Amino acid sequence: MAQPQCLFRAAEISTMPELTFRHPLNPQSEVRMRALSRLAGLARLGITLARVAPGRESFAYHYHQREEEFVFILSGRGMADIGDESFEVGPGDCMLFGAPSVGHHLRNPFDEELVYLMGGESAEIEIGEFPRLGKRAIFTRQGATIVDVANESPFAPTTETT
Repeated sequence: MAQPQCLFRAAEISTMPELTFRHPLNPQSEVRMRALSRLAGLARLGITLARVAPGRESFAYHYHQREEEFVFILSGRGMADIGDESFEVGPGDCMLFGAPSVGHHLRNPFDEELVYLMGGESAEIEIGEFPRLGKRAIFTRQGATIVDVANESPFAPTTETT
């Protein structure tokens, strides 16, 4: 049996295709990403090299119900919104979010590109909360669905005794 490739050099990573992602709930969102975990076929762990240009933002303020997540700043500076506070972050700073996590978001109001590693678990089903927008996202391997929290109704099956 062939040994899987485990070492990926910077030159190889720099030639990987880059996906530009724009979060549908945030018009300022624009993240250029390289999915590092896919290089080795990782299924339970996602690791992504991400870049946010000056004046742009990562995703939308959110938190996860089931998946743990991390962000490690490699270069540049950004503003991390965590809970109700904002913090300037830079190279070597690390953010760790257990599940369920506190709300968080990353912005780049500075003049240089913000580069970071992000990652976490890759569960078959995940629920993301967007508390400032009143939205909830249900993620599966087949895709995602966003719902308005105000329009949700509890599910209570009717039971009868015969």
